[in-house]
Amino acid sequence: MSDISINDLEAAINFWRARSPSSGDELKLCEEASALSKPYALLIVQRGSALQLEGLDPKARNAYETYVRLKDGLES
Repeated sequence: MSDISINDLEAAINFWRARSPSSGDELKLCEEASALSKPYALLIVQRGSALQLEGLDPKARNAYETYVRLKDGLES
């Protein structure tokens, strides 16, 4: 099992926000950042420092795994 620190989760959210900025009058987050924001908020509320990758829902897991691949230069 792989753990994701709260700092890594925040970095992934910021990556997606930079790649696809908020849109509309309501400044809606892109799908990837939105999916990751939910487990991030839970970590904050629960005063956690990490969560398991396997515990993410499919959208959040895909957003995080894609972020890691893009960050590591495996995709463009």
